[in-house]
Amino acid sequence: MGLRAHRSKLLAEALGTYVLVLAGCGAIGVDQLSGGRITHVGIALCFGLAVGIMIAAVGHISGAHFNPAVTLELGTGKHLPARLILPYWAAQAIGAWLAALTLRGLLGPATTLGVTRPSGPAAQSFALEIVLTAVLVFVIACVALHPRALPGWSAPAIGGTVALEALFAGPASGASMNPARSLAPALVSGQLAHVWIYLTAPFIGGLIGMMLYQFLQRSPDHVQA
Repeated sequence: MGLRAHRSKLLAEALGTYVLVLAGCGAIGVDQLSGGRITHVGIALCFGLAVGIMIAAVGHISGAHFNPAVTLELGTGKHLPARLILPYWAAQAIGAWLAALTLRGLLGPATTLGVTRPSGPAAQSFALEIVLTAVLVFVIACVALHPRALPGWSAPAIGGTVALEALFAGPASGASMNPARSLAPALVSGQLAHVWIYLTAPFIGGLIGMMLYQFLQRSPDHVQA
């Protein structure tokens, strides 16, 4: 089966990632231009709401990954055909890139476009991004993959996790948890100094999060249906 049969899935991934970057990174840009009127709390809520809303909108079409690290873990865990990993990555990258270009056109060169960068040592942000992504992927697996997960809770639980992590960790590492979300603004703005952190740590964290979920499922005292 060729990619033509999966056009709706790829379009959904591109649109979802576009909205995530447009709303989240756009909130950062508008906050800079308005002298801090959106605030850190508002920025975190924008990221979380964008994720939750787009999961509700297109989750039934593509699974609503919007994140290459999530796609890799679901693909290697056989929750997504492995042949779709690279096409999903391409769709997510295109959506994020188009959003960054949109923000550049709308907000001009006076903003950072939401580029993620460490506020302290690079090693600190690297470790923090691993932990943040591990928690995110663990939550995704528990609410979206587990056979006994409560129906209808994927969007608020995952969006809430993104907002929560952005609230407490955003000032330290940027709380990206998403290579596509970090790469696109870095490319469009030309600020690539620390992008390696956000292209590597989320994949490591995603692996840890999926391993935790799988361990939980295999635990002998795991409640069975």
